[in-house]
Parts: sequence; C-alpha cells; structure tokens
Amino acid sequence: MEFSIKQGSPEKLRSGCVVLGVFEGGKLAEAAQALDKAAQHYLSDIIAHGDMTGKKASTLLLHKVPNIQSERVLLLGLGKRDEFGTRQYLDAVRAAMRALQYTGAKDAILFLAELPIKGKKSAHAWCISQAVLAAFETAYRFDRLKSKADKDKKSLRKIYFGLLSSKQDAALDTALTQAVAIAQGINLTKDLGNLPGNVCTPGYLAQQALTLAKEHKSVKTTVLEEKDMHKLGMGSLLSVTRGSSEPAKLITLEYRGGDKKQKPVVLVGKGVTFDTGGISLKPGAEMDEMKYDMCGAASVLGTLQAVAEIGLKLNVVGIIPACENMPAGNATKPGDIVTSMSGQTIEILNTDAEGRLILCDALTYAAKFEPDTVVDIATLTGACIIALGHVASGLYSNQDALAQELLAAGEQTQDRAWHMPLWDEYQPQLDSNFADMQNIGGRAGGSITAACFLARFTKDYRWAHLDIAGTAWKSGKDKGATGRPVPLLTQYLINCAGKK
Repeated sequence: MEFSIKQGSPEKLRSGCVVLGVFEGGKLAEAAQALDKAAQHYLSDIIAHGDMTGKKASTLLLHKVPNIQSERVLLLGLGKRDEFGTRQYLDAVRAAMRALQYTGAKDAILFLAELPIKGKKSAHAWCISQAVLAAFETAYRFDRLKSKADKDKKSLRKIYFGLLSSKQDAALDTALTQAVAIAQGINLTKDLGNLPGNVCTPGYLAQQALTLAKEHKSVKTTVLEEKDMHKLGMGSLLSVTRGSSEPAKLITLEYRGGDKKQKPVVLVGKGVTFDTGGISLKPGAEMDEMKYDMCGAASVLGTLQAVAEIGLKLNVVGIIPACENMPAGNATKPGDIVTSMSGQTIEILNTDAEGRLILCDALTYAAKFEPDTVVDIATLTGACIIALGHVASGLYSNQDALAQELLAAGEQTQDRAWHMPLWDEYQPQLDSNFADMQNIGGRAGGSITAACFLARFTKDYRWAHLDIAGTAWKSGKDKGATGRPVPLLTQYLINCAGKK
C-alpha cells in the first residue's frame, strides 16, 4: 500500500473515493462543506433525509455525486463535535479504513487530518500517523499457511491524505514515513507471532534476524549457540531449554545509526517459541496460544526493522534469548538450583516461570554493550492480565524518568502502558532457603515479583521492563498477534534520537 499527501479542495481532486467527516446532528466537517457546496448541497440533502446522522464510526458510501472528480464519496460519522478526541478519531478512522477495503476503489483520499481533536493542538501529523497504522491494521491478513489463499483480495492500493487549508511541510512527510516504517514493523511482529511453533522455532527466529541484516547494511546480526552460552555461564537460560530437541539461540542485532561513541539503547525480547510450562505443565485449554510467548522477541525484530527503515540517528542493540520450554526426562525439575551468568543462584520452584530465567542471563549479557538504557519486553505473567486486562502493558523501571519517557511514547502512539510499583518491600517474596533467590514469589503481586526478580540483574544501568502478556495477542474470534509494543518502542527511540 502506498501513501502520500495532497493539498487541494476535495471536489477538485481525482480519486476512487474521497472520505469526509460528518459530526453528530448532520454537521459537515470543513472539507465536507467545501465538497457539498460544489455538489449543489447533495450531501446536505442526503443528511436531511436521515441517511447519515453522524453517529460515531458510522459510514455511508455514495456514488455519482455531481460536480466532483472522485468516483465515490464515503461519509464518515465522527460523533459529537465537542467530544471529538483521540479515541473518537481512532474509532472513526478505523471504520473508514474497514469500509474502504470493501469498495472497488483502487485509491482513496482522506480529509481527516485537519479535524479538530479535543485536547490536541496541531494534531495533523498525529492524525496521519494513526491513519497509516489503521490502514495496515485493517488490511492485515495471515493466510500464508492456508492451502487456498484468501480470494477476497482488496483492491485498495493507494491512500492520500488531503489537506484543505494547511500547507504540506517536512514534519508531515516525516510523520508519514515513520508511520509506514512502524506499520511494517508491526506486520513483521504479527507474522512471527502468528506462525505456529513447529515453524517459528529458535532457529527460525535466528534466520529472520540474519535476513534483516542482509536487507539493511546498518544492521549486524550475531547468533550464539548453546556451547557459547555454556562458556558464558548462562546456566539459567540453559535450564529452560534442556527438555527441548530444538537448540536454543542467543540472537544479537546491532544497529549503528549514531556516533560510534554513542552508548546504545538495548532492547531485550523474550523468545520462548513455545511454552508448555515444562515439568510444571500448563492446562491443555488454550495452550496453542503459547506460540505467542515469543512476542517480546518478535517486537524487537519489528522495532529494529522500523528503526533501520527510518534510518534513525541512534545506536540500538536487540538481544533475543530464543528457546522452547518442553517437558522431558532431562528437563529441569521444580526444586533444581541453577547458576545464572551473573553468578547468582536460583531455586526453580516452578518451571512455568521460565521467561525470567532466560531474561536474567540476557540482561546480564546486555551489560557488555555498555548501554545507555535497557528495555526488556516479555509476555511474562498472567498476573499482569489480571491487573491490567488487555488494554495496557505493565511498565516497571528502576528510574522514574525512564518510565515517564516510555509512558509518553505510549501516549503518543496510543500503545499505552501503566507504571507499576517496583518497591523493595516486594523483594522478600523471592527469598529462598537454599539459593540466592527463588524464581517465583507466590500469587500475590505476581507481575510485580517477576519484575523484582529481573531487577536483581539490572542494577548497573537504566532499565525498564514491559510485561506484554495482556497486549501481545488477542484470543477468541479475533485471535492473532497485535504487534504491540512496536509503536511504543519505535516512538521512544525516535524521541531518544531527537534528544541526541
């Protein structure tokens, strides 16, 4: 799908479909008023007859509107004008993109970027960015493993963003370019998440990282094998993969877009390509969804691809500990004690609390890059879903300033997170009689104690942890990976590059 920006009056621009807003009560948005005047009040007559009320996210497709260049007009309900904020805009633009997919239009021009967003000044760039993400989201299909491809192919190929009164400037072009890169990164993350565990193995993730390096000269990929991890003393990570016949991989991607002396931002993504729970076996119901336990790793790959496409002036490192967690005769048992790369010993009371076991060694390994900041991303705890549902990702950090930076990036992209406590009062729940710590802290505050566990390996640098267990994928009839938190992470890195 191609995107660009056009300036001009809607009745004069040729397209397969022009999209115009209507507020509740039949009040036409500014661009719609201009087209209505040229069409001799054709739109006003339609509204007067009650065919379009302006109800939020409603649509009405019109053909053969007189005195205009476009083949079709799509009227889009915006809801109440005095309540039209970010949520209303997102609902409306998604409705428009869904409706456009089912027209015969090959291209469309949307006059939505200049709508007045409550609480936002000069929101044109934001509106364009969110519309691009919505276009990719509604067009996304994962049917590569079906014997017959989806025959209902959509014809929409080009989307233009119309500007009635504003001048096209570099900021809008930049927003458009960055949004396309982020959307493509989201799609990569979705594709990897949606692949089954028998396809997307640790080796497959490694191959995808190597392919990314081939496609972008700014990226260097290194893959360490289990023998290399043994030499590094990664006893915690290796304890998770013991029961699997698939070899674990430690994947590192280095993007060098900044000065050589610039300390990198390191992203660490949990890459358990299938999680049975190990000896602490999970219930059978919905266990198929444990193919999504590598969505943290997928988001690192998606974010690195977006950063490389944008050409961000920043140094970024991605670290992906990839493995399976399987039951077997040689699998790690509850009560086993292992030694992590940091030298700290861990009593494993539950083998299904494996994400923190691979992340702790990866976080220790991250220190070798002398990072400015480290952010780990993981589908870590069901407890985070109980706490926050499927709306916000859980955010923990050893520095409040870093947490605020990530929260701000989430607000910018509507890929939101919520700041959770990381207080020392929770740490005693991880005390062990036989090792330096145990890998679970009980049911109370499960997401918090998991973060507290990781905090014990991140004392030497700025660090944040994103628990995406509730946001990385959807269940039910809409089952599939969401691509989160690629928008948050990429926007955070864009903001970091701006500060540099």
